[in-house]
Amino acid sequence: MEDAWLDDGEMAAWLRLIAITELLPGVLDSQLRRDAGLSHYEYFVLAVLSDAPDRTLRMTVLGQRTNATLARLSHVVRRLEERGLVERLPCPDDARATNARLTGAGWDAVVAAAPGHVANVRSNVLDGLTGKQVRQLVEVGDALLARLDPQGRMTALYRPSET
Repeated sequence: MEDAWLDDGEMAAWLRLIAITELLPGVLDSQLRRDAGLSHYEYFVLAVLSDAPDRTLRMTVLGQRTNATLARLSHVVRRLEERGLVERLPCPDDARATNARLTGAGWDAVVAAAPGHVANVRSNVLDGLTGKQVRQLVEVGDALLARLDPQGRMTALYRPSET
């Protein structure tokens, strides 16, 4: 069986996607660290909790929605807990499970960090695209996520586009 090599157009698309996935996390992380004292992942955890009912999620669900192992998530939540931004408590529905809840200080941190983060996302991603390209990016993202996250664990954060 012959290897199915990428044609020139596929290679161009692939290399650009790889470049974006390598460069964008650093751009997002450096702005949040500088302006809010949070890593991008810490901000993401706080933002996911801020959108949850009662600002609370089981650690396993939070790990799924933030694409983290429980070990990584526990480490990050412990650091956020030490800063008073998150608290862990027993899950009332399952004594074996632990919930993470955003504190008032955590809410304040998300609210304070959000404008700078949004400005950074606009400046480095959205402002460089036309409205049509933004819609296409949603479509491309949905197509890729259907393969990468078929159970919708991480994509539970948003409602897929209606295209």
